[in-house]
Amino acid sequence: MLALAGRLPNFDVDLERLPETAKIVIDVTREAYPSLDIPFHSRWRHFQVGADDRWKALDRDTAWPLAAVRARAAFDLAIVSVLLDAGAGPAWRFRDPRSGQNIGRSEGLAIASFEMFRDGLFSSKTAEPLRVDADKLARMDRETMSRGFQISPGNPLVAIDGRVDLLQRLGRTVLASPRIFGREDAPRPGGFFDHLIALVEGGRIAAPAILSQVLTHFGPIWPSRISLGGVALGDCWRHSAIVTADETNGLVPFHKLSQWLTYSLIEPLQEAGIEVIDIDGLTGLAEYRNGGLFIDTGVVNLRDAGAAHREHTVNSELVVEWRALTVALLDRLADLVRGELGMDSQPLPLARVLQGGTWVAGRNVAKSRRPDGSPPLKIVSDGTVF
Repeated sequence: MLALAGRLPNFDVDLERLPETAKIVIDVTREAYPSLDIPFHSRWRHFQVGADDRWKALDRDTAWPLAAVRARAAFDLAIVSVLLDAGAGPAWRFRDPRSGQNIGRSEGLAIASFEMFRDGLFSSKTAEPLRVDADKLARMDRETMSRGFQISPGNPLVAIDGRVDLLQRLGRTVLASPRIFGREDAPRPGGFFDHLIALVEGGRIAAPAILSQVLTHFGPIWPSRISLGGVALGDCWRHSAIVTADETNGLVPFHKLSQWLTYSLIEPLQEAGIEVIDIDGLTGLAEYRNGGLFIDTGVVNLRDAGAAHREHTVNSELVVEWRALTVALLDRLADLVRGELGMDSQPLPLARVLQGGTWVAGRNVAKSRRPDGSPPLKIVSDGTVF
C-alpha cells in the first residue's frame, strides 16, 4: 500500500489509531442496535424521522395491485432520492411538514425527495402519483426543485443546478432506453426492476452484477469528465501515484452514488422474493462522513496542515487520494469491528458496518470537532459526487 510506504503526496496513514476508531464505531453500533440486528446502509434508513417510517407507512396504506407495481415504485423512489443525495451544505434545512422538524444534510434531502414523490411531482399521471416518469424528469426545472426542497436566499442548497441537470439527464437516458426501462410500463427509472428480474437465475442475483447494470445503464446521466473507449466513466478520477501499462493508467474509480444506489436497490429486490448474494462484493462508500472519520480520528493525516483550510475540487489529487484511502481503510476497519463483535462477513457485511456504523460515527465526531458538523476538508461540490 502506497500510503503505508509513505509514498503518497498528500496524506500519511497511522494504522495504530485504527483500533480506537473501530471502538468509536462499535460504541455507536451497540447504542443504535443493541441486538446487533443491523439493516443495510441504504437510502431507506433516511425515510424515517424518529419512529415515523415514511415509506413503511405509505407502503402499508397503498393498495398495490401487484407486487411488481410496488417494486417499480420503490425503485423509482430510491433511484431519484439517491441521485439527489450529494452533500446539501451546512446551511440548508428542510422543514418537515409532518414532524415540524428542520432536517438538514442527507436525511433532509431524503425527506424532501420523499415528499415530492408522495405528492406526485415526479409523475406524469395524475391518477398515479406514486411513480417517476422519464418524460417528467426530462422536463424538470429549477423552480419545481426549489419549491420541493424549500430553497430560498436564506435556505441555500449546494449545487441546485447540478441536481436539476442530473434529473433531466436521468429522464433523457431512460427515455432513450425503453428496452431497459420500459419493459412493462412507460419508460421510468422503476422499470429497471423488470430489467434486473430478467437477469435473475435460480432466484438469485449478485450485488456486483446489480452494480454492473447500474454503471452500464445509468452511466450516461453523469457529467462528461473522463472517458475511456468512448464511455464516460462518471465518478472516476486521476491520481499520479496509480501507474499501469494500459489505458487505465492513473485512473481511480469510486462510483459512490452508483454503489449507494445499488445498496438501496437490494431491499426492494429482497422484498420481491429475490435473493441478493455477494453483498460484500461492493466497496465502502468514498464520501465525506466515512472519510472524515479517518481524518478526525488521526488515522489519516494531511502532510500539509494548511490544506484543511483551503477549498478542493473533487478532481484534485488530494480529494482523490483521500477517497481512495477511505475505501481501503473501511475494509480494515470492518475486520476490526467484526472481530470485536464476534461476527464474520456473512452476518455483518460491509453494508451493515457502514450503517452501524461508520457513517454515524463520522458525523458524530465531526460535530464534536466543528460546530456545524462539516467535514474536515472543504470540498467544492457540483451536486453529483459529494
